[in-house]
Amino acid sequence: MTHLRTFKTLSLGLMIALGFVAQSKASNAQQLETLTVAGGCFWCVEADFEKVAGVTEAVSGFMGGSTSNPTYKQVTKGGTGHLEAVQITFDPSKVTTDTLLSLFFRSIDPTDAGGQFCDRGQSYTTAVFATPSQVEAAKAAKAGAQADLGQSVVTPILPASEFYPADAYHQDYYKQSTIVLTRFGPKSKAKAYKAYRDACGRDARVKRLWGDAAPFAGS
Repeated sequence: MTHLRTFKTLSLGLMIALGFVAQSKASNAQQLETLTVAGGCFWCVEADFEKVAGVTEAVSGFMGGSTSNPTYKQVTKGGTGHLEAVQITFDPSKVTTDTLLSLFFRSIDPTDAGGQFCDRGQSYTTAVFATPSQVEAAKAAKAGAQADLGQSVVTPILPASEFYPADAYHQDYYKQSTIVLTRFGPKSKAKAYKAYRDACGRDARVKRLWGDAAPFAGS
């Protein structure tokens, strides 16, 4: 009988401990927030923001269009209305929405309404897809970027809508070892990404615009 009571006590203790762990995980999950931005090539935006302390994940995908479940080919061909976008999940106790928005504006060319760097067309244009609670912060970040830059910032603040993640081929492209055939020859995705980023002139242009304020130039 004593052994049975001991077993029940231990079982109850274990259940309580597991309950605290589950509650803690649920609490942490509830605390995370998301911010969705479009900054041209989503590989680059994803690579940039996954380096930010407090960001738990950045996912490449599409937002802003009218077609459900668009493919990469559909979006880049045009006609769906989507932009290449990245949904950033972050811990607001470690990094704020204001900080992420400031980093975003200084990691793009917000004066370019026709695309970004070598990527031209509507799907490569910039935007902040703000939730209702993020609109004022986005407007303030845009105004601050325009004041600092001394040029007109054309990046729009758009209402957040449904986010469609891109297929697995495009996720974490910048750090994959898978070999792909590129115009530079066979390369790992990581090396192909670096070659593309350099050839596209992203960092060079951002550095010219923002100087030392450019947070990711050379990433």
